[in-house]
Amino acid sequence: MALKKMVSRFTKPVEEIDREHLTAFCDARHLSAMDAIAPRSRVRVGGEVRSVRIVPRAGAPAMEVTVSDGRGSVVAVFLGRRKIAGMSPGRKVAFEGVVARDGKRYLVFNPIYELLT
Repeated sequence: MALKKMVSRFTKPVEEIDREHLTAFCDARHLSAMDAIAPRSRVRVGGEVRSVRIVPRAGAPAMEVTVSDGRGSVVAVFLGRRKIAGMSPGRKVAFEGVVARDGKRYLVFNPIYELLT
């Protein structure tokens, strides 16, 4: 049994190991799983920031932060913002707000956020 675990650990892709660690990190903080959220519901989700981009919406800047927990992803949209101190790719964050669906992706507009360590 121990040999099987050791062989499995050495043969797993690094991305899969990182995804398992990220999922365990989110579960330890009692964050909702992103693959089980429903539109128009209030959730507390979190994970690792994958991308940050500035997108104009209705003529005003909007900052889109894509966060993944290893099971799915959510895009937090901060209207009227160009940057948030500490919000950068690789950082772990938690968002709380109402989820909306836009095509295949989930959006949370102007969520309450917490930078995690």
